[in-house]
Amino acid sequence: MLRIGKTALIIVIAGLCLAAGFFRKLSAFDAIPPQIGQILTCEAPLSTNKDFLNIYLTENAVAESLRDNLCSNAVVGRQFGTIRLVVGHNDYDTFRYINHGVADLALVKSNVIEAFGANLIYDYEVIAAHEDYSAYFIALREKPELSKEYLIGKRIGILDYPSSRSGYIVPKTTLQSLGLNDENVSLHQYSSHSALRSALLAGEVDVISSYWSEDDDRSLSKNYATPLEDNVSGMRWYLKMQTRNTDLRCALQRAISKTAAGSAKSYYQNIDIVKGCQREKT
Repeated sequence: MLRIGKTALIIVIAGLCLAAGFFRKLSAFDAIPPQIGQILTCEAPLSTNKDFLNIYLTENAVAESLRDNLCSNAVVGRQFGTIRLVVGHNDYDTFRYINHGVADLALVKSNVIEAFGANLIYDYEVIAAHEDYSAYFIALREKPELSKEYLIGKRIGILDYPSSRSGYIVPKTTLQSLGLNDENVSLHQYSSHSALRSALLAGEVDVISSYWSEDDDRSLSKNYATPLEDNVSGMRWYLKMQTRNTDLRCALQRAISKTAAGSAKSYYQNIDIVKGCQREKT
């Protein structure tokens, strides 16, 4: 009986240790970095202020420029001590930073904000917007046909982002409408639009689903791009406006405009500032 009692005690202690370890991991959730990505900060603290300005986006093309513009911004430096800019690379990252309201400023699609209800829960408000675009099936040597007979058996490249309209939602919907599925087409998933293009050029897939950019004219032909859907919602800059911090809104809009003007990608150069600020007269 004594031996059984000792065994039971050991099991109980082990269980308590495991539980303690679990809850320590659970409490450390917010400290987990993005799965595949990077975190950018300023070289030095902006001030002695302890508050963080948390920014989330998925586009490397604007990340460093935005960071630099914000690190030198007087209003940001007055209101925050540290800038933490997270470059996410998958829907898991987006879910954590948007669904949980971690990001103060985010560059994402409107369908992401609406799907999580973040605009209602956290008062995410559009302060700037990039233009809408179209989704295409793009091939290398012929114009894709939107027919079951043409697409059956084809190797089709899509994104592994279920939230992406041009790279996942639109092609999936198109295939379904034609009576096609995983059994009669071969779907290959990639992590980015650039990876889709590399796969097409390398002959790994026959068709990809993506947008058309000016850079594509160098290696692909617009004659071999078949429209799937027009007016796909473009990228939007959302600010969490739970307080009416108009100074911060204006400062961020100016930083975003400066970042857009210096972007190497034509898509990000075109920006519409929503309800832009005017300097108050003194």
